[in-house]
Amino acid sequence: MTEAYTESELLSVLSARELKDGQVVFAGIGIPLLAAVLAQRSHCPGLTILFEGGVVGASVEPGRLPPSTNDQRGAKRSNMVLGSSEVLLLMQRGYVDVGFMGGAQIDQYGNLNSSLINGTGDKAAVRLPGSGGGNDIASLTNLIVSIKHEKRRFVERVDFVTSPGWLAGRDARRASGLSEGGAFRVITDLAVLGFDDETKRMTVRALNPGVTKQNVQDHTGFELLFDRDMSITEPPTADELRLLRSLDPERILLS
Repeated sequence: MTEAYTESELLSVLSARELKDGQVVFAGIGIPLLAAVLAQRSHCPGLTILFEGGVVGASVEPGRLPPSTNDQRGAKRSNMVLGSSEVLLLMQRGYVDVGFMGGAQIDQYGNLNSSLINGTGDKAAVRLPGSGGGNDIASLTNLIVSIKHEKRRFVERVDFVTSPGWLAGRDARRASGLSEGGAFRVITDLAVLGFDDETKRMTVRALNPGVTKQNVQDHTGFELLFDRDMSITEPPTADELRLLRSLDPERILLS
C-alpha cells in the first residue's frame, strides 16, 4: 500500500528524480532545495549544489534547512563561498548544468513571470519580487520548474517574461542570442511535462497517479500536447519519504 504524502512531498520527490549524479545544480530555496538535497542523499552523491548567495558545493544538514540563499547554514562544509556575481559567472562560463526555479506564471513555451500581474510598471495589479538571479538561471541552464498546476498559473502568454524559456517557440530562443540551455522539465502536482523538440510547446510526458488527461487540461490555460509514450509517474517510495522528511522534520516546507 502506498504511503500517504503531501503535494510538497510529491513535487520534491518527482523533481529530485530528474537530477543525475555528477551534475551541478543551481537551486533556490523551498522545493528546489529539498529536491536537490534529497537527490544528493539518495541517488546523486556527486551532485554539486550552488546557491545564489555564493555557496558552491552546499552540504545541508537534515533539520537545518537554510531559510534563504544568504543564510550561513548553507555554507557549512561547502566547497567554497564566493560573491553572488562570481556564482552567476560560473553559469556564463558553462559550469552549471541545471537551474531549479518556481514562478507565479508559466506559459506554453516555458517562459516564467515573477515580476508583474495584470498590467505594467506602477499600474500592475500585483507586483512580485522580480528576477533576482532568475533571468540568469533561465538564460544559461537547462531549467526545471516546480509549480502548482492551476489555470491562473499556466497561461497562454505570461504577463511579463522575467525568465526566458523558449520565448515564442521553435528557434526563437537561439535567434535572441541564447544559445545554451532552455526549459527542460515542469514538475506539478498533476503531471511531469517537457517540451516538444520542434515547436517547443509544453508537452505532458507523464501523469501523476489518479490524474487524467482531462484533469490536466482543465487546469491549464492553453492547449497542451500529450506525448504518445505518456506514462504514469511512480508515487514516492517509503525510503524517499523517510529521507525527505528527515530533512524537514518540523514540516516547514513539507506541510
